[in-house]
Amino acid sequence: MVEHTRTLDFKVAFAIGLGTMIAAGIFSLSGTAVYRIGSSAVIAFVLAAVVAGITAAAYSEFASVYSENGGGYLFCSRTFEEFDRLKYGVGISLFLGYSGTTAFYLATMDEWFFRFVLPESLQVLPHGTVGVLTAVVLGVLNARGTEESGLFQLIVTSAKVGVLFVFVAGAILFVGAGDAATTFATGFQAEPVGIVSVAALAFITFFGFSAIAASAGEIIEPRRTVPRAIGASILTVTVLYALVIVAMVNAPVAREVLAQGETAMGTVAASFLGPWGQLLIVAGAVFSMVSASNASILAASGIGSLMGRQGHGPRRFARIHPDYRTPFWSVSAVIGTIVALIVVFITLLSEHGLLGVGVLGLNPLTGFATFNLLVPLAVVNATLVYSRRKFPEIERGFRMPLVPALPIVGILANLALISNLPPVGVGIGVLVVLGLLAAYLVWGGAPHVEELVEEVVSPHIPMRASGEEPPAESGATTNGDETGDGRFRILVSVARPNRVVPYVKLAERIARGTDREPVVQVLNVTHIPEQTPNEMVRETAQDRIERIDDLLRDADAEIGVEYTVEGHVCQDVAFDILQTARDDGADRILMGYPEEHQDIAETVEYEAPCDVFFTSNVDAIDDLTTINLGAGGGPHHTALLPFINRLGSEGAEIHVISIDPQRDGSAEPVERTVGALTDVESVSVHNVTAETIAEGLVSTAERNGGLLLIGATRDRRLRRWVFGSTPDRVITLARGADVPVLVYAGTSDVSGRIEDYLYPVYRYLRRHLVKQRPFGSGPDASNEAT
Repeated sequence: MVEHTRTLDFKVAFAIGLGTMIAAGIFSLSGTAVYRIGSSAVIAFVLAAVVAGITAAAYSEFASVYSENGGGYLFCSRTFEEFDRLKYGVGISLFLGYSGTTAFYLATMDEWFFRFVLPESLQVLPHGTVGVLTAVVLGVLNARGTEESGLFQLIVTSAKVGVLFVFVAGAILFVGAGDAATTFATGFQAEPVGIVSVAALAFITFFGFSAIAASAGEIIEPRRTVPRAIGASILTVTVLYALVIVAMVNAPVAREVLAQGETAMGTVAASFLGPWGQLLIVAGAVFSMVSASNASILAASGIGSLMGRQGHGPRRFARIHPDYRTPFWSVSAVIGTIVALIVVFITLLSEHGLLGVGVLGLNPLTGFATFNLLVPLAVVNATLVYSRRKFPEIERGFRMPLVPALPIVGILANLALISNLPPVGVGIGVLVVLGLLAAYLVWGGAPHVEELVEEVVSPHIPMRASGEEPPAESGATTNGDETGDGRFRILVSVARPNRVVPYVKLAERIARGTDREPVVQVLNVTHIPEQTPNEMVRETAQDRIERIDDLLRDADAEIGVEYTVEGHVCQDVAFDILQTARDDGADRILMGYPEEHQDIAETVEYEAPCDVFFTSNVDAIDDLTTINLGAGGGPHHTALLPFINRLGSEGAEIHVISIDPQRDGSAEPVERTVGALTDVESVSVHNVTAETIAEGLVSTAERNGGLLLIGATRDRRLRRWVFGSTPDRVITLARGADVPVLVYAGTSDVSGRIEDYLYPVYRYLRRHLVKQRPFGSGPDASNEAT
């Protein structure tokens, strides 16, 4: 099964928390905090740490129970199973909170670049450019693998902690330890409102603890490691922040320098460390913001993946990339959200924005991000109280003290901090969450994957006809390449049990000639209508598998390939086929071309993780010694040619059919098709005139005998509802003529899907602007009219 491998140990988990906390907050907010309330900034940061620590204790307890990715969203999902809208609200708010936090980090880094790094010639770039480019780079890093991004996190976090120690040591040595302590002690101000206000802004710097819990699915021994990493990271960062405030208070700079806000620390460093010190702090700030952003992206993508799996987000979010083993689509969505936030808050509507209105900026972005973090944290505290009462017997590796008093304090503290956030950012956060909640209510969500599919009969090998047990090394106990056995796995989706034998024989023939040992995985999916309990169709599914077992047992002597059989019940047949193919690492999918539900074929065609063969009239396929192939130029047709070439090299008789249709198009050239069949000794070319391409292909294949192979259409989405696609018409005509058909569809990536829409335009221009000529002459060519 394609799934995550836990690769992050304590030091990486600690680095994730520490790296997220030592970020834009300390580098951008320390100047603002000292400017507003002097030495009392220490109290504000400690207050923020205490509030964060209360919820961190709740996170630690939950993480010791539910050791998966998802953080607060996971905890609420496991506790409030019946409150679907609440779960979605927590999930989407955390998704926005992590994405907004990352946008804040990268936007702050962008300001440091514009002030200290970029030459004057590049100052004309829009603000936010560096942040957007960095977001894309980090997205690629996280999409390629969490082990690599975890190592990156560890290295960068170590570097920036070192930078902070240099900064603090430089300040104390510059003014002297005694004078530094005196200046700090006399700089406190009695401003409770200011302290709470700064604490609200500073809270974002302590939210790194949740990034640890949100990544629990990647962490080794999470029940033990997560609580330790959370506690250690909060304590460490609180001490570091206090030392940085001491250094800032003792800076030999004018008060106006501190008002620079997000870049004040760089100027302060230059005052007592000189130019090299400023350069070091700038480098440390960039390291901090990049590593914090990396950790937040990892956490947000974990939440997005879980939301997709539980039906609160698009299904694609839950897909694990077959090569990188990461939630590729979820990571992409996170990066898209981050880029959008930077563009809106900084590039367009900030003080330096392109529109020049100055209504947004870093402070409102901080409010947006922190609001979307604090609300779920308040819910998590309430969830812990409810969990203790609902599941009193559940094993908890760590227990939060003083429940329910301490969680209630956490709730009130979170709400108090929200009231002190920048109102514009909070308002935008409320509007965005409400808008997404309304969209979810209109959509209605989707069933949880575990609710959608049920494995009624596990993969097995039917008892042999002789009564002997199947071999122990059989594919029944393996999962394709994911087990490392290196076999060529063909997933055969059989709708009607009585056709299973010809399907398995055809799968065997398709796999023949590959350089790996083949195994056929027979899957029967019984559809469950919505709102119908699984038990209503479970018996039917079991009966179908028993029938399949009997038929395969009787035909065992005719089948020369290993195979397994399994039965599922599912509300979405196409989803089940695709999910099984992904989980089991299928190399090919073979299935019938549905007579009534063509949407199943269309979904599998466009979303399959491997190549797909659709077949019709499978009972009429005696062998593959005579192959009829339509000439064409589409991507699926081109991808089909190596398979045809292999069949021809094994002795199959190949007929290439070029149709000159009297309506609906023009003749396809055959030069490219014939030129690709280099291993075939003799190719028969038929230039046929017919009313339509489908009629010409079917009538010619009927005369020649054998199997008709065609590439799947690339314009089904554009033409199906108007004219119907060529494969659809071929299948319909072939059934009447009893001609067996095999339709091939290659896998499509993002660029391939763009081709789905652009290829019809290209084909039209080619047909009407380039003159075609018939190909083929001599004994192997024929010209026919039908």
